[in-house]
Amino acid sequence: MDNAPTTIEFAGWRCRIGTRDMGLPTRREAELLAGLAAGMTQKEIAKLRGVSPATIKSTAEAAYYRLRANRATDAVARAMRRGWIAPLALALMLADHSGEGLRIRQPTRTRAQVSASRTVTRRDTGSVYA
Repeated sequence: MDNAPTTIEFAGWRCRIGTRDMGLPTRREAELLAGLAAGMTQKEIAKLRGVSPATIKSTAEAAYYRLRANRATDAVARAMRRGWIAPLALALMLADHSGEGLRIRQPTRTRAQVSASRTVTRRDTGSVYA
């Protein structure tokens, strides 16, 4: 890599990369920060990049240390302030403004739902507290 900073795109974010001497993130750190900014988990970033989740975890720890951040959201905010990552304007212009993209994924049920027949049976017994 030469001494001029390079710009890459990852997960809808523009990233500046360079050497540590230049005060810029490496390609791996920039891709990680862009993925976190896009709302991806470390496992999703690992799958997209084709590396193990352990590699992403160690890259994340290195990026957090360089940014003096304690968690992913803090690291993304600090990277944006430093100009390391920025959202693509084109992605914002082409975004779905109907609100479908802003909806939060509903959690999946982990417990079986109690049937209403149990409540009806209690009421039939005459209990006031059912």
